[in-house]
Amino acid sequence: MGFMSVDSQYDILTSRIEEILPKKEFMYKLEKSVKNNIPLNIKLGCDPSRPDLHIGHSVVLNKLKQFQDLGHNIILVIGDFTAMIGDPTGRNKTRPQIDLKETKENSKTYISQVSKILNIKKTKIVYNSKWLNEINFNKLIKLSSKFTLAQFLERDDFSKRYNSGLPISLHEFMYPLAQAYDSVYLRSDIEIGGTDQKFNLLLARDLQKEFGMEPQVVLTMPLIEGTDGFEKMSKSYENYIAFNDSPNEMYGKILSIPDNLIFKYFKYISSLTLKEIIDFQLSLKTNKINHRDLKRKLARDIVSIYYDNKSASQAEENFDRVIVNKGIPKDIKIISISERVKLLDFLFDNNLISSKGEGKRLIKQSAIKLNDEIVKDLHFNLEIKKEYTIKVGKRRFIKIK
Repeated sequence: MGFMSVDSQYDILTSRIEEILPKKEFMYKLEKSVKNNIPLNIKLGCDPSRPDLHIGHSVVLNKLKQFQDLGHNIILVIGDFTAMIGDPTGRNKTRPQIDLKETKENSKTYISQVSKILNIKKTKIVYNSKWLNEINFNKLIKLSSKFTLAQFLERDDFSKRYNSGLPISLHEFMYPLAQAYDSVYLRSDIEIGGTDQKFNLLLARDLQKEFGMEPQVVLTMPLIEGTDGFEKMSKSYENYIAFNDSPNEMYGKILSIPDNLIFKYFKYISSLTLKEIIDFQLSLKTNKINHRDLKRKLARDIVSIYYDNKSASQAEENFDRVIVNKGIPKDIKIISISERVKLLDFLFDNNLISSKGEGKRLIKQSAIKLNDEIVKDLHFNLEIKKEYTIKVGKRRFIKIK
């Protein structure tokens, strides 16, 4: 196969990124790839500590897709082993450990979710438990000897915890070491990650050198703030928009973002070209368009990416009906009950709340309505032979008939 010219690839791949380290090596790798007609190995690691991906992950996946479209080898590393350690990045305390069985269960959903962006047939999917499980204590000591404690304490999160007298468990130092060894095992040429992964990605370069390999180039992507407009998008902060959210849920969440995030979302998670984004910025400055209409365009575009244009249009209609006009969605789910049941149990069983704790919190916040009346009783029971229209939050509905 023939590759696009080095300059053309460089222009595409360096657009909408945060940093390339080092730039000269990146250009060298592209030149060598084109000259020898050999694709580069592009690595991305995913930590399956939770089962859902959110659109914050799409920032790195979109960049991975560009490499894929240019003919390079995409290696998606499912970190089922490293997830058991727990990534300490950005943490002010030790992350709770999970077992291999749970990481395997979570990773099952990743492939179908990633396929919404990548061509999964052209993506090499590997699990790092395959090689990390085989490392014996002797090899672990040899790997650990390549680095010093001082190097690890340079990490901002470790440094803050150390200086504050907060505990750092020894196993947490193993996470960046294990991630670095992934790059050695896979002989990666380029690794992509968020800016919060910079230390880990650079550590992999050092370890590859120790093994006599040509070190990988590090390409970092910006982190996207969640719907609260403050914290980075994360399930932990409950400010995320999941790949698997329904079109209605996805559309509504995008409409809820602060105005100052509109163009960042356009730039990093939409399908718009940079020229189209600049045109929108100019239109906003000259009052030819307002923030509300821009959010609607953004929401339609993002729903179209994960579903299709028809779903995006229907989601917009639903938003106007339910949120703007305070109505009930056309496609409201209708079910029946055969016995008396607690409201919270019913909502949890029908996936309207993620946990009983969330349900209690929503009731305390007056965010659950029954036949348009606010529910105040945490122990409320639904009776048979009665009709109920239940609203959870702003966008979740169900009808009992």
